[in-house]
Amino acid sequence: MADHLEASVTLPSDPASVSAARAYVVGTLAEWGLPADTEVSDTVRLIISELATNAVQHTFGQSPTFTVDVELDRDEHLRVGVTDSHPRFPRRLPAAVQQDNGRGLVIIRWLTAECGGRLRIRPTREGGKTISIELPWVVPVRPVTAAVRQEP
Repeated sequence: MADHLEASVTLPSDPASVSAARAYVVGTLAEWGLPADTEVSDTVRLIISELATNAVQHTFGQSPTFTVDVELDRDEHLRVGVTDSHPRFPRRLPAAVQQDNGRGLVIIRWLTAECGGRLRIRPTREGGKTISIELPWVVPVRPVTAAVRQEP
């Protein structure tokens, strides 16, 4: 595999783009050797769903698009990030706040840590922000099944 692989897609800040972002990331990872039916792929799918949903819901129309970036370095580190042009950074809500939403980053942080990774939030030069996760790249080894010979 190459030392560095990158893929990127820019999508409209529309609820339908969340599933498009998910499909794009899972498809890209499958091309890079991570089967879509693994636990790691499921975790990344959930993380990208949360990140894309945040980019759509919390930019209040001030970011007409968001960009999903996927990078793989030396078969060691996977980075997935979502960039939008809204200047406000996410804020942690107090644990006592009872809401139906607002827990996306808590979920992302927990899933990322569970996989041995980290979450980063950084500003862009254009005044927006990128929220990204970095995970160790682990492609599961699948057992090779021997072909069964049938006698005539």
